[in-house]
Amino acid sequence: MSLNREIITSGKAPAAVGPYSQAVRVGDLIYTAGQIPLVPETGKIVDGDIEAQTRQVLQNLSHVLDSAGSSLTHIVKTTIFVTNLADFSTINTVYGEFVTADPPARSTVQVAALPLGAQIEIEAVAVRKP
Repeated sequence: MSLNREIITSGKAPAAVGPYSQAVRVGDLIYTAGQIPLVPETGKIVDGDIEAQTRQVLQNLSHVLDSAGSSLTHIVKTTIFVTNLADFSTINTVYGEFVTADPPARSTVQVAALPLGAQIEIEAVAVRKP
């Protein structure tokens, strides 16, 4: 069986900080790498609290999905990694601004640390726009 996969890269999202792709499309499914709150122009973590970091992550994720022919409204599953589960309410508020109708399935996990000192990372599985 041949695996037909396409590597997705967005110039509007931060470049990968390791040997991985921003996203991979297989058929109509898009699997994104975890996005951390890097500002694409600087490659640095956005200044600010968990609210600012969550916004940056979701903007980055939106750009990657757009390059893959999808969008935040076409996500079927997200996984959120946070360094402090006490931020859950704030994350939910910001997440709800970006994912407004028919939210996808989601898991949220507290972790000991994230790359480059980020407080949040989000990965997603989405479908291609019809």
